[in-house]
Amino acid sequence: MSRLIVAGGTIVTMDAARRIVRGDVIIDDGQIVEIVQTPTSAGGHDAAAQRTAQRPAQQIDASGCIVLPGLVQAHTHLCQTLCRGAADDLPLLAWLRQRVWPYEAALDERAMRACARLAAAELLLGGTTAILDMGTVHETDALFDAVAATGLRATIGKAMMDAGDGVPARILEETRRSVDESDALAARWDGAADGRLRYAYAPRFVLSCTEELLREVGARVHKGARLHTHASEQEAEIAIVRRERGADNIVYLESLGLGGPRAALAHCVHATDDERRRLAASGTHVVHCPSSNLKLGSGIAPIPEMLAQGIHVALGADGAPCNNNLDGFVELRLAALLHKPRAGATAMPAETVLELATRGGAAALGLEDRIGSLEVGKRADLIVVEPRTPHATPSFAPVSTLVYATQSRDVRDVIVDGRLLVRNGALTALTGLDRDEVVATAQAEAERVQSRVRA
Repeated sequence: MSRLIVAGGTIVTMDAARRIVRGDVIIDDGQIVEIVQTPTSAGGHDAAAQRTAQRPAQQIDASGCIVLPGLVQAHTHLCQTLCRGAADDLPLLAWLRQRVWPYEAALDERAMRACARLAAAELLLGGTTAILDMGTVHETDALFDAVAATGLRATIGKAMMDAGDGVPARILEETRRSVDESDALAARWDGAADGRLRYAYAPRFVLSCTEELLREVGARVHKGARLHTHASEQEAEIAIVRRERGADNIVYLESLGLGGPRAALAHCVHATDDERRRLAASGTHVVHCPSSNLKLGSGIAPIPEMLAQGIHVALGADGAPCNNNLDGFVELRLAALLHKPRAGATAMPAETVLELATRGGAAALGLEDRIGSLEVGKRADLIVVEPRTPHATPSFAPVSTLVYATQSRDVRDVIVDGRLLVRNGALTALTGLDRDEVVATAQAEAERVQSRVRA
């Protein structure tokens, strides 16, 4: 990898001291090797030029811009991207049974690749550099392969489903086969692409899984595997779990070994007081998906209370059918605003919300030692945001600007693992993505998939 200098920007480090400095980020072989504070932009350029003279480097002028860690989304469904706009205005269980599951059953390898490429383009252009993703039951190799080519950092798991009402035959698995396929995928992909790709076991949610399957996954989590699932998203779902399994979602999952620091539970909107105490004690990560929870009518997760209890929280956009975009900056702003009417204007300050989208997401992926902040020794996953726009001017405090005023179109440059994937708002050749081709192919594939759903 080449040496890269991001010079003269306002650097929101998100390090332990939450330092904000003006200066240069020096990247070598995909790693941050130096952060140099400079008193003026001119001095910064001079210092950067001196370092470039010492060893040839590509230099990015970030003067007047904000440099920060790439956003981390800890709950996505790339496989659902071609279902955008085709599953609106339904509650969770009807949404799954009537729209999403039939759609996923109709996906083939070609459509899955189109899903992944479209989603990766949207994510990268919007400043998301790492994700925790749940696929569907099949075509997971194609999903991994397509994502690998784009340069995005991703932890992905095959959805596991061996039970449930209204599940199409193609995505209803036999238990042993589901576990064996997941094990094989983990062996093939965990640690691939020089560690940029990783695997997480992904039982869909309690109602999609037998207890036998969940116990098998719990045993693997106990041995060090990562877990990604949904829990306590909507009241109708919770009532069925209580009736069929005799306990609340999070209590039941915990009894089977599905919790702890290697586990990320999406939503947890209706977690009880007891469940919140358990989440805090176990170190289980909760992923807040505000847009999705609003669109499906699920409710508003009590995130300020969870944070006060010491629960680890991250952010995610969820999937295109329940959002309908994958815009990390939309989720930042919404997470900051959504809780204030109930919890007060001081709830969820901008600094806290930016932590959820960077350090919190990195921790949910088990990558807090590699990404989530700009520090020497960490991987170079960072973005450059251009705040000199009518909607973000004036900018007195960079974190406030990022959370309350920035839009995804303000992302100018994106670097993942030291590779420049977005430059001046356009995807680079390193992604293998041509924006117009990606959009045209996705539209054609979406129409083909929907015709199969209706057939």
